[in-house]
Amino acid sequence: MKTRTIATFLLGASLILASCKDTTPAFKVDGTVENKTEGKVYLQAYHNKTFGNIDSCQLQDGHFSFSGSVDLPDLYAIQLEGERERLAFFLENSLITVKIAQERDASQAIGSASNDLFSEAKNAKEEQFDIKNFVATHPASTVAAYVLYRNFSYKLNLEELKANVSLFDSSIYHSQHIEGLKALIVALEKVEIGKSAPDFIQLDSSGSPVSLSSFLGQYVLVDFWASWCPPCRRENPNLVKAFDNFKGKNFTVLGVSLDKDKAAWLKAVADDKLDWTHVSDLKQWDNEAAALYGVRSIPSNVLIDPQGIIIAKNLKDEDLHLKLSELIITN
Repeated sequence: MKTRTIATFLLGASLILASCKDTTPAFKVDGTVENKTEGKVYLQAYHNKTFGNIDSCQLQDGHFSFSGSVDLPDLYAIQLEGERERLAFFLENSLITVKIAQERDASQAIGSASNDLFSEAKNAKEEQFDIKNFVATHPASTVAAYVLYRNFSYKLNLEELKANVSLFDSSIYHSQHIEGLKALIVALEKVEIGKSAPDFIQLDSSGSPVSLSSFLGQYVLVDFWASWCPPCRRENPNLVKAFDNFKGKNFTVLGVSLDKDKAAWLKAVADDKLDWTHVSDLKQWDNEAAALYGVRSIPSNVLIDPQGIIIAKNLKDEDLHLKLSELIITN
C-alpha cells in the first residue's frame, strides 16, 4: 500500500492520501462523472485563494475514488483534466459521494457535515450574513474560519477582525485559516496609518532589485494589483491620470503585481500604459510584499509620505486625486 503525506501546498496541514488504492481510510471520496468514461481526475487542496493538485487517478467507466485521512476539515476540490471548472467542497473524515454533473454547476458533494455548513454560508445572501454570529455559533468549525478569512478579512477593520478571531476554539488554532488570520492581524498592526512603512525588496520587470526605501524623500503610492484582476484594470486609468497630473511634483507610484505569469504582467503594464516602476515576486496571493502589508483584496494601495510614514490607504477614484491635491498644495 502506497501512502504519502502532502504538506508543502497546505503549509503543514496533515493530509495522508492513498489514491485509487484498496485501504481502510478515514475518508473516502466516491465519485461519478456524467457523460465521461475516461480521463484523469485531480484532487486539489486550497491555500490562500488558490487550488493546487495534490493527487490524481484515472476515471474507470465514469467512476473515481480518493481515500486517506485529514487532520481537520478543509476546502478541497475535484477537477477533471482539461477543464477549468472545479467542484469545491469541505473534505473531512467521512464517506463523501461526489457527482460531477453534465451541467457542471449542478455538481455536488454529499456526506460531509462541514460541507453542509459551507454550502449554507455560500448560499446565504451577503447583505444578511452576520459573520460574527456565524463564528460565535460555530467556534470549532474550520468552515467558519475559512469564511472569515476568505470573505471578510478585507471588509472588517483591525479591531473587528481581532474580536472575531478571539471567538474560535483552540482545537482549530492549527488550521491554515486561523494561522492566516493571526498572521494578518500581526501585519495590519504594523501598517496602520501613522506608522513607518515596512521596507521590502522585489525584482522589477528587468530582474533588478528595487526597494521601497529607495523612494524615501517623495510621496509614493504603493499599488497592489494584478493583470488577472478586472477591478484593478478598471482602476488603472485613474492611476494613470493621477500619475500624469502629479509626476515631477515629488510623487510617484510603485506597482506591486500579484501575478504568477510574467508575460501577462508585463503585457498588462504595456496595455494599460502604466509608466512607473513595477515589481513582483510572481507568487500571486503569496506575494511577500502583499503579505507584509496585510493585503487580502486587490486593487489595494498605501500612500507613504517623504519621511516613510503611512498617511492613507486604499484611495480610489476621486479620493486619490483630492488627497494628492491636498498634499501637493500644502507642501
